Amino acid sequence: MKKRIERYRRRMAGATAAAIMTAGAIASCMALPPGYFDAQNKLRMAEQAIKQLYVDTINEDKLVEDAIRGMLDNLDPHSSYSNAEETKELNEPLQGNFSGIGITFNMNQDTLYVIQTVSGGPSERVGILPGDRIIAVNDTSIAGQGMKNSQITKKLRGPKGTEVDVTVLRTSDTIPFRIKRDDIPIYSVDASYMVDDKTGYIRLNKFAVDTPEEVRKALKDLKKQGMKQLILDLTDNGGGYLQAAVELLGEFLEPGSLAVYTEGTNNPRLNHFAHPKGRKPLFDEGKMVVMLNQYSASASEITAGALQDYDRAMTVGRRSFGKGLVQRPIPFPDGSMIRLTVAHYYTPTGRDIQKPYEKGDKKAYNKDIEERFESGELMHADSLKYVDSLRVATLRLGRDIYGGGGIYPDRFVALDTTEYTKYYRNIMAKGLLNRYVIRYVDSHRAELLKKYKTDDAYVEHFEVSPEMLEGIKELGDAEGVDFNEEEFEKSAPLFKSVIKALIGRDVYENATYFKVWNRHDPIFREALRVINSEEYLFH
Repeated sequence: MKKRIERYRRRMAGATAAAIMTAGAIASCMALPPGYFDAQNKLRMAEQAIKQLYVDTINEDKLVEDAIRGMLDNLDPHSSYSNAEETKELNEPLQGNFSGIGITFNMNQDTLYVIQTVSGGPSERVGILPGDRIIAVNDTSIAGQGMKNSQITKKLRGPKGTEVDVTVLRTSDTIPFRIKRDDIPIYSVDASYMVDDKTGYIRLNKFAVDTPEEVRKALKDLKKQGMKQLILDLTDNGGGYLQAAVELLGEFLEPGSLAVYTEGTNNPRLNHFAHPKGRKPLFDEGKMVVMLNQYSASASEITAGALQDYDRAMTVGRRSFGKGLVQRPIPFPDGSMIRLTVAHYYTPTGRDIQKPYEKGDKKAYNKDIEERFESGELMHADSLKYVDSLRVATLRLGRDIYGGGGIYPDRFVALDTTEYTKYYRNIMAKGLLNRYVIRYVDSHRAELLKKYKTDDAYVEHFEVSPEMLEGIKELGDAEGVDFNEEEFEKSAPLFKSVIKALIGRDVYENATYFKVWNRHDPIFREALRVINSEEYLFH
């Protein structure tokens, strides 16, 4: 008993000594003269005090991460912290490839439905086909398990050269496949095709490492087909690497032109010049129109802004997002990363495209698009607010253009809300349009390929029938979507376009979607009208 009491006393004495040492260390820090006790020491002292004195057990790693996030949250809206897993997910789409099995898929009622296989990729090589359903991965059932797309993606992806076993349901047959993972390219160019005998179209979804090379290939192919003028679609393009935008501009501007410059309090001005790598630009002459909307941001705005500044292209659509802040990645040894805003970027005329914000108020910043809708800016050109003090002149023709929050279009295109009814939104929210298309393609794929040998033939001649629209209505009824005949009729043209576009994508290729959708899209139609009309400004 005496020994037990003695051990207890020793433990208590040790704990008391540790507390005294910690308290002493804190007290000594507090006693330092003001010049020796700076913010960094204060932060370390707070973390140590919590670690050693807090009443409950804490996760020190999470505590530090939360502190970092808290600091960044009080800065601008784009400075951010990501842990190792988040960093990998953020970087992967911009790196140009990842290792996996090479499929595009949709989840249809808890079943993985293969839409397309990557040409020459691992899945195609072993014989997986569009329309197959993957029901198990490495003996783990994924069908009917309520798994998220991200969870399934993790199971299918893995290091190059590793193998994964999948079980496929094809019609009524169950077929096992063993697939060796390989590098799978992530493409920036969603579509590239000739709209008419002289107009090319390129759609970009991001600015990644390989984006300039992808666009160069598209430009060469289109020029071989007779392209004399170009529509560059940057709608919904959230940006990416600044350098990718600068390199891309080298194909459209006179060599040596200033593409963009960056400048910040702790970062002196840095100019970025457009150079086509020792040769003539691929498309520095000929009409050009850039399509933009409220979701076009960052590198998209660098590209559109420079082309507008030099009067090289007309911009058509709606005011872009307004992200003019440059983030520098600061990686940590554990794979996590800070993306810290270090500068503003400016277009060649000196326009700062960043929209206004209050430090630490990300909520208000993120509501900007909603406020544009509520104010009527997205529907009415006269609701656009131009700040006269931010007006500059273009560099060739001296036209008035404006900074202060995005790229303002040369030709405004209103957001058409008449077709986007509540009934349409409810159908889409439940994923019923995709479900219908998957079922339709599953039973009509061979018939479609036989009747329409090419996607161009499909685009020209396939029609969504009244029976197909009735099928959407019946699916909605079965899923408890309240039918509204007036809204159904208003949305019918939109239903037809989206259904046809989705079927085209699933049966042919991704570009087929845009060949169909562009015929419906008001921004594209205006871009095509302008580029083929006398209204084009830069004759």
